[in-house]
Amino acid sequence: MNAPLVLQVLKSPEAVAGFTATEWDLLVRQAKAANLLAHLHVVFMDRGLDKAIPERPGLHFKAAHKIARRRVLAVRWEVSQLQEALHSLAIPIVLLKGAAYVMAELPISRGRLFHDIDILVPGSALEDVEKRLMGWGWRTTHASAYDQRYYRTWMHEIPPMKQIRRQTVLDIHHSILPLTARLKPDPKKLLSQAVNIEGEGDLYWLCDVDMILHSATHLFHDGELEHGLRDLVDIAELLRHFATRDGFWQALCDRAEEMDLVRPLVYGLRYVDILLGVVVPDQAKAWMRERMPGRLLVSVMDGLFLRALQPDHASCNRWGTGLARWMLFVRSHYLRMPLKLLIPHLLRKAFTGDEEWAVPKEVQRFIANNDP
Repeated sequence: MNAPLVLQVLKSPEAVAGFTATEWDLLVRQAKAANLLAHLHVVFMDRGLDKAIPERPGLHFKAAHKIARRRVLAVRWEVSQLQEALHSLAIPIVLLKGAAYVMAELPISRGRLFHDIDILVPGSALEDVEKRLMGWGWRTTHASAYDQRYYRTWMHEIPPMKQIRRQTVLDIHHSILPLTARLKPDPKKLLSQAVNIEGEGDLYWLCDVDMILHSATHLFHDGELEHGLRDLVDIAELLRHFATRDGFWQALCDRAEEMDLVRPLVYGLRYVDILLGVVVPDQAKAWMRERMPGRLLVSVMDGLFLRALQPDHASCNRWGTGLARWMLFVRSHYLRMPLKLLIPHLLRKAFTGDEEWAVPKEVQRFIANNDP
Protein backbone atom coordinates (compact mmCIF):
# COMPACT_ATOMS: atom_id res chain seq x y z
CA MET A 1 0.00 0.00 0.00
CA ASN A 2 1.36 3.43 -1.00
CA ALA A 3 1.97 5.94 1.77
CA PRO A 4 -0.49 8.85 1.97
CA LEU A 5 0.49 11.81 -0.17
CA VAL A 6 1.25 13.99 2.83
CA LEU A 7 3.82 11.47 4.09
CA GLN A 8 5.38 11.22 0.65
CA VAL A 9 5.70 15.01 0.52
CA LEU A 10 7.10 15.25 4.05
CA LYS A 11 9.81 12.80 3.00
CA SER A 12 10.43 14.31 -0.45
CA PRO A 13 8.93 17.80 -0.85
CA GLU A 14 10.19 18.07 -4.43
CA ALA A 15 7.64 15.43 -5.43
CA VAL A 16 4.95 18.13 -5.64
CA ALA A 17 6.52 19.51 -8.82
CA GLY A 18 4.68 16.89 -10.87
CA PHE A 19 1.38 16.84 -8.98
CA THR A 20 -1.92 16.91 -10.81
CA ALA A 21 -4.86 19.03 -9.66
CA THR A 22 -6.40 15.94 -8.06
CA GLU A 23 -3.22 15.19 -6.13
CA TRP A 24 -2.99 18.78 -4.89
CA ASP A 25 -6.58 18.60 -3.71
CA LEU A 26 -5.90 15.37 -1.82
CA LEU A 27 -2.68 16.74 -0.31
CA VAL A 28 -4.54 19.78 1.03
CA ARG A 29 -7.20 17.57 2.60
CA GLN A 30 -4.69 15.21 4.22
CA ALA A 31 -2.44 18.02 5.45
CA LYS A 32 -5.40 19.88 6.91
CA ALA A 33 -6.53 16.74 8.76
CA ALA A 34 -3.01 16.39 10.18
CA ASN A 35 -2.69 20.09 11.15
CA LEU A 36 0.29 20.33 8.80
CA LEU A 37 -0.90 22.75 6.11
CA ALA A 38 1.07 25.69 7.49
CA HIS A 39 4.13 23.51 8.13
CA LEU A 40 4.13 22.32 4.52
CA HIS A 41 3.81 25.90 3.30
CA VAL A 42 7.00 26.75 5.21
CA VAL A 43 8.73 23.67 3.77
CA PHE A 44 7.73 24.71 0.24
CA MET A 45 8.89 28.30 0.75
CA ASP A 46 12.26 27.20 2.15
CA ARG A 47 12.86 25.07 -0.94
CA GLY A 48 11.49 27.53 -3.46
CA LEU A 49 8.61 25.19 -4.24
CA ASP A 50 5.82 27.61 -3.32
CA LYS A 51 5.81 28.86 -6.91
CA ALA A 52 4.83 25.36 -8.05
CA ILE A 53 1.60 25.43 -6.03
CA PRO A 54 -1.46 26.05 -8.24
CA GLU A 55 -3.60 29.04 -7.31
CA ARG A 56 -6.54 27.33 -5.61
CA PRO A 57 -4.62 24.94 -3.32
CA GLY A 58 -2.18 27.78 -2.73
CA LEU A 59 -4.96 29.75 -1.06
CA HIS A 60 -5.32 27.01 1.56
CA PHE A 61 -1.59 26.89 2.30
CA LYS A 62 -1.30 30.68 2.55
CA ALA A 63 -4.36 30.97 4.78
CA ALA A 64 -3.03 28.29 7.14
CA HIS A 65 0.32 30.06 7.27
CA LYS A 66 -1.33 33.37 8.18
CA ILE A 67 -3.26 31.65 10.96
CA ALA A 68 -0.05 30.08 12.26
CA ARG A 69 1.70 33.45 12.34
CA ARG A 70 -1.17 34.99 14.27
CA ARG A 71 -1.05 32.08 16.72
CA VAL A 72 2.65 32.77 17.30
CA LEU A 73 1.84 36.37 18.24
CA ALA A 74 -0.95 35.13 20.53
CA VAL A 75 1.42 32.66 22.23
CA ARG A 76 4.00 35.39 22.82
CA TRP A 77 1.32 37.59 24.39
CA GLU A 78 0.03 34.81 26.65
CA VAL A 79 3.56 33.95 27.76
CA SER A 80 4.21 37.60 28.62
CA GLN A 81 1.04 37.62 30.72
CA LEU A 82 2.08 34.42 32.51
CA GLN A 83 5.50 35.85 33.17
CA GLU A 84 4.01 39.03 34.64
CA ALA A 85 1.55 37.08 36.79
CA LEU A 86 4.16 34.71 38.22
CA HIS A 87 7.18 36.99 38.37
CA SER A 88 6.88 37.69 42.10
CA LEU A 89 7.13 33.97 42.92
CA ALA A 90 10.75 33.91 41.70
CA ILE A 91 10.47 30.36 40.33
CA PRO A 92 11.58 28.90 36.99
CA ILE A 93 8.75 28.72 34.46
CA VAL A 94 9.68 26.04 31.94
CA LEU A 95 7.74 26.31 28.69
CA LEU A 96 6.86 23.01 27.04
CA LYS A 97 6.04 21.98 23.47
CA GLY A 98 4.67 24.69 21.17
CA ALA A 99 5.20 27.65 23.50
CA ALA A 100 8.82 26.59 24.00
CA TYR A 101 9.38 26.30 20.26
CA VAL A 102 8.07 29.84 19.76
CA MET A 103 9.95 31.55 22.58
CA ALA A 104 13.20 29.73 21.76
CA GLU A 105 12.66 30.63 18.07
CA LEU A 106 13.21 27.06 16.92
CA PRO A 107 12.61 26.30 13.23
CA ILE A 108 9.66 24.02 14.05
CA SER A 109 7.77 27.03 15.43
CA ARG A 110 7.30 28.32 11.88
CA GLY A 111 3.99 26.97 10.64
CA ARG A 112 3.19 25.26 13.96
CA LEU A 113 -0.43 25.53 15.17
CA PHE A 114 -1.11 25.69 18.91
CA HIS A 115 -4.16 24.71 20.92
CA ASP A 116 -3.01 25.44 24.47
CA ILE A 117 0.04 26.42 26.50
CA ASP A 118 1.99 23.99 28.67
CA ILE A 119 4.38 24.90 31.45
CA LEU A 120 6.44 22.95 33.99
CA VAL A 121 6.98 24.38 37.47
CA PRO A 122 8.45 22.96 40.69
CA GLY A 123 5.94 20.77 42.50
CA SER A 124 6.44 22.75 45.70
CA ALA A 125 5.20 25.90 43.94
CA LEU A 126 1.98 24.50 42.46
CA GLU A 127 -0.37 25.98 45.06
CA ASP A 128 1.19 29.44 44.80
CA VAL A 129 1.16 29.32 40.99
CA GLU A 130 -2.52 28.42 40.92
CA LYS A 131 -3.46 31.16 43.39
CA ARG A 132 -1.54 33.80 41.47
CA LEU A 133 -3.11 32.82 38.17
CA MET A 134 -6.60 32.90 39.64
CA GLY A 135 -5.90 36.51 40.54
CA TRP A 136 -5.11 37.14 36.87
CA GLY A 137 -8.34 35.76 35.50
CA TRP A 138 -7.55 32.06 35.16
CA ARG A 139 -10.07 29.50 36.40
CA THR A 140 -9.77 25.77 36.91
CA THR A 141 -11.68 23.36 34.68
CA HIS A 142 -12.97 19.84 35.47
CA ALA A 143 -15.20 21.08 38.27
CA SER A 144 -16.31 17.72 39.72
CA ALA A 145 -14.82 16.76 43.07
CA TYR A 146 -13.73 13.40 41.66
CA ASP A 147 -11.83 14.95 38.73
CA GLN A 148 -10.15 17.48 40.99
CA ARG A 149 -8.99 14.73 43.35
CA TYR A 150 -7.92 12.51 40.44
CA TYR A 151 -5.70 15.22 38.94
CA ARG A 152 -4.24 16.45 42.20
CA THR A 153 -3.56 13.00 43.68
CA TRP A 154 -2.34 10.95 40.74
CA MET A 155 -1.57 13.10 37.71
CA HIS A 156 1.50 15.03 36.60
CA GLU A 157 -0.51 18.23 36.27
CA ILE A 158 -3.31 20.06 38.01
CA PRO A 159 -6.66 20.41 36.19
CA PRO A 160 -6.25 22.67 33.12
CA MET A 161 -6.93 26.35 33.68
CA LYS A 162 -8.78 28.65 31.28
CA GLN A 163 -8.45 32.42 30.95
CA ILE A 164 -11.96 33.79 31.40
CA ARG A 165 -11.58 36.58 28.84
CA ARG A 166 -9.33 35.09 26.18
CA GLN A 167 -10.42 31.45 26.67
CA THR A 168 -6.80 30.32 26.45
CA VAL A 169 -6.16 26.92 28.05
CA LEU A 170 -3.12 26.44 30.27
CA ASP A 171 -1.74 23.07 31.40
CA ILE A 172 0.44 23.38 34.51
CA HIS A 173 2.75 20.39 34.97
CA HIS A 174 4.92 19.40 37.88
CA SER A 175 6.27 16.35 36.01
CA ILE A 176 5.94 14.91 32.50
CA LEU A 177 4.29 11.61 33.49
CA PRO A 178 1.67 10.72 36.11
CA LEU A 179 2.91 9.81 39.56
CA THR A 180 1.43 6.33 39.05
CA ALA A 181 3.12 5.69 35.68
CA ARG A 182 5.54 2.82 35.25
CA LEU A 183 8.27 5.11 33.95
CA LYS A 184 9.66 7.50 36.55
CA PRO A 185 11.43 10.51 35.01
CA ASP A 186 12.67 12.83 37.74
CA PRO A 187 11.23 16.35 37.23
CA LYS A 188 14.04 17.84 39.35
CA LYS A 189 16.53 16.65 36.75
CA LEU A 190 14.47 18.29 34.00
CA LEU A 191 14.41 21.58 35.91
CA SER A 192 18.13 21.42 36.72
CA GLN A 193 19.08 21.19 33.04
CA ALA A 194 16.48 23.66 31.71
CA VAL A 195 17.87 26.48 29.58
CA ASN A 196 17.11 30.10 30.37
CA ILE A 197 15.60 31.94 27.41
CA GLU A 198 17.96 34.84 26.82
CA GLY A 199 16.50 38.15 27.89
CA GLU A 200 13.38 36.56 29.40
CA GLY A 201 14.32 36.39 33.10
CA ASP A 202 12.52 33.46 34.70
CA LEU A 203 11.43 31.77 31.45
CA TYR A 204 13.12 28.51 30.47
CA TRP A 205 12.79 25.70 27.99
CA LEU A 206 13.94 22.12 28.36
CA CYS A 207 17.46 21.42 27.16
CA ASP A 208 17.70 19.97 23.66
CA VAL A 209 17.75 16.28 24.58
CA ASP A 210 15.03 16.69 27.22
CA MET A 211 12.83 18.53 24.72
CA ILE A 212 13.03 15.55 22.37
CA LEU A 213 12.48 13.05 25.17
CA HIS A 214 9.41 14.95 26.34
CA SER A 215 7.97 15.05 22.81
CA ALA A 216 8.55 11.32 22.38
CA THR A 217 7.05 10.56 25.80
CA HIS A 218 3.99 12.69 25.09
CA LEU A 219 3.35 10.83 21.83
CA PHE A 220 4.36 7.26 22.62
CA HIS A 221 3.36 6.99 26.28
CA ASP A 222 0.41 9.34 26.76
CA GLY A 223 -1.51 7.98 23.76
CA GLU A 224 -2.71 11.41 22.61
CA LEU A 225 -2.87 10.60 18.90
CA GLU A 226 -5.35 13.25 17.80
CA HIS A 227 -2.39 15.15 16.31
CA GLY A 228 -0.06 12.15 16.15
CA LEU A 229 1.58 12.85 12.80
CA ARG A 230 2.10 16.52 13.67
CA ASP A 231 3.76 15.49 16.94
CA LEU A 232 5.96 13.03 15.05
CA VAL A 233 6.95 15.86 12.71
CA ASP A 234 7.90 17.88 15.81
CA ILE A 235 10.27 15.12 16.89
CA ALA A 236 11.73 14.84 13.40
CA GLU A 237 12.36 18.58 13.09
CA LEU A 238 13.84 18.81 16.58
CA LEU A 239 16.23 15.97 15.76
CA ARG A 240 17.28 17.59 12.50
CA HIS A 241 17.89 20.90 14.24
CA PHE A 242 19.78 19.68 17.30
CA ALA A 243 21.71 16.81 15.68
CA THR A 244 24.30 19.27 14.34
CA ARG A 245 25.74 19.55 17.86
CA ASP A 246 28.81 17.40 18.47
CA GLY A 247 28.01 14.39 20.64
CA PHE A 248 24.27 14.96 20.36
CA TRP A 249 23.19 11.37 19.66
CA GLN A 250 25.26 9.91 22.49
CA ALA A 251 23.93 12.57 24.85
CA LEU A 252 20.35 11.82 23.79
CA CYS A 253 20.70 8.09 24.40
CA ASP A 254 22.50 8.60 27.71
CA ARG A 255 19.83 11.03 28.91
CA ALA A 256 17.06 8.58 27.99
CA GLU A 257 18.71 6.00 30.24
CA GLU A 258 19.13 8.50 33.06
CA MET A 259 15.51 9.71 32.84
CA ASP A 260 13.93 6.23 32.52
CA LEU A 261 12.57 7.16 29.07
CA VAL A 262 14.30 4.60 26.89
CA ARG A 263 11.20 2.99 25.39
CA PRO A 264 9.52 6.24 24.24
CA LEU A 265 12.78 7.32 22.58
CA VAL A 266 13.23 3.94 20.88
CA TYR A 267 9.74 4.22 19.39
CA GLY A 268 10.25 7.86 18.48
CA LEU A 269 13.47 7.18 16.58
CA ARG A 270 12.00 4.11 14.92
CA TYR A 271 8.96 5.89 13.50
CA VAL A 272 10.64 9.14 12.41
CA ASP A 273 12.98 6.87 10.46
CA ILE A 274 10.24 4.72 8.91
CA LEU A 275 7.59 7.38 8.26
CA LEU A 276 9.55 10.61 7.78
CA GLY A 277 12.95 9.46 6.57
CA VAL A 278 14.99 10.99 9.40
CA VAL A 279 18.53 9.64 9.22
CA VAL A 280 19.36 7.95 12.51
CA PRO A 281 23.13 7.23 12.72
CA ASP A 282 24.37 3.67 13.05
CA GLN A 283 25.55 4.26 16.63
CA ALA A 284 22.05 5.25 17.73
CA LYS A 285 20.49 2.38 15.77
CA ALA A 286 22.76 -0.08 17.55
CA TRP A 287 21.67 1.42 20.88
CA MET A 288 18.03 1.04 19.81
CA ARG A 289 18.45 -2.61 18.78
CA GLU A 290 19.85 -3.51 22.20
CA ARG A 291 16.81 -1.97 23.91
CA MET A 292 14.08 -2.87 21.45
CA PRO A 293 11.32 -5.14 22.77
CA GLY A 294 11.01 -8.68 21.36
CA ARG A 295 10.16 -9.26 17.70
CA LEU A 296 6.55 -10.15 18.41
CA LEU A 297 5.91 -6.96 20.39
CA VAL A 298 7.72 -4.85 17.77
CA SER A 299 5.47 -6.34 15.08
CA VAL A 300 2.38 -5.56 17.15
CA MET A 301 3.50 -2.00 17.85
CA ASP A 302 4.34 -1.46 14.18
CA GLY A 303 0.87 -2.65 13.25
CA LEU A 304 -0.64 -0.15 15.68
CA PHE A 305 1.55 2.92 15.29
CA LEU A 306 1.97 2.72 11.51
CA ARG A 307 -1.83 2.94 11.32
CA ALA A 308 -2.47 5.37 14.16
CA LEU A 309 0.15 7.92 13.07
CA GLN A 310 -1.51 8.50 9.69
CA PRO A 311 -3.59 11.66 9.16
CA ASP A 312 -7.14 11.28 10.42
CA HIS A 313 -8.57 11.36 6.90
CA ALA A 314 -10.60 8.73 5.04
CA SER A 315 -8.00 8.45 2.25
CA CYS A 316 -5.34 7.46 4.81
CA ASN A 317 -7.33 4.82 6.65
CA ARG A 318 -6.90 1.12 6.07
CA TRP A 319 -8.42 -1.87 7.76
CA GLY A 320 -7.94 -1.60 11.50
CA THR A 321 -6.90 2.06 11.70
CA GLY A 322 -9.67 2.98 14.13
CA LEU A 323 -9.06 -0.12 16.21
CA ALA A 324 -5.33 0.66 16.36
CA ARG A 325 -6.00 4.14 17.73
CA TRP A 326 -8.37 2.77 20.31
CA MET A 327 -5.92 0.06 21.41
CA LEU A 328 -3.20 2.67 21.85
CA PHE A 329 -5.67 4.79 23.84
CA VAL A 330 -6.26 1.82 26.16
CA ARG A 331 -2.51 1.10 26.31
CA SER A 332 -1.77 4.66 27.39
CA HIS A 333 -4.06 4.36 30.39
CA TYR A 334 -2.61 0.96 31.30
CA LEU A 335 0.83 2.60 31.31
CA ARG A 336 -0.41 5.51 33.40
CA MET A 337 -1.61 3.63 36.45
CA PRO A 338 -1.82 0.14 37.97
CA LEU A 339 -4.96 -1.91 37.36
CA LYS A 340 -6.16 -1.51 40.95
CA LEU A 341 -6.54 2.21 40.23
CA LEU A 342 -7.29 2.06 36.52
CA ILE A 343 -10.30 -0.28 36.60
CA PRO A 344 -12.30 1.71 39.21
CA HIS A 345 -11.40 4.92 37.38
CA LEU A 346 -12.57 3.62 33.99
CA LEU A 347 -15.77 2.20 35.47
CA ARG A 348 -16.58 5.49 37.16
CA LYS A 349 -16.01 7.45 33.96
CA ALA A 350 -18.03 4.98 31.91
CA PHE A 351 -21.04 5.16 34.21
CA THR A 352 -20.98 8.93 34.76
CA GLY A 353 -21.34 9.58 31.04
CA ASP A 354 -18.15 11.63 30.76
CA GLU A 355 -17.81 12.56 27.07
CA GLU A 356 -14.04 12.37 27.29
CA TRP A 357 -14.39 8.69 28.19
CA ALA A 358 -17.13 7.78 25.76
CA VAL A 359 -16.41 5.28 23.00
CA PRO A 360 -13.72 7.03 20.94
CA LYS A 361 -14.72 8.26 17.48
CA GLU A 362 -12.07 6.01 15.93
CA VAL A 363 -13.81 2.94 17.36
CA GLN A 364 -17.18 4.18 16.16
CA ARG A 365 -15.70 4.53 12.68
CA PHE A 366 -14.10 1.09 12.88
CA ILE A 367 -17.45 -0.47 13.77
CA ALA A 368 -19.24 1.44 11.02
CA ASN A 369 -16.64 0.63 8.36
CA ASN A 370 -16.54 -3.07 9.21
CA ASP A 371 -20.25 -3.70 9.68
CA PRO A 372 -21.11 -6.87 7.74
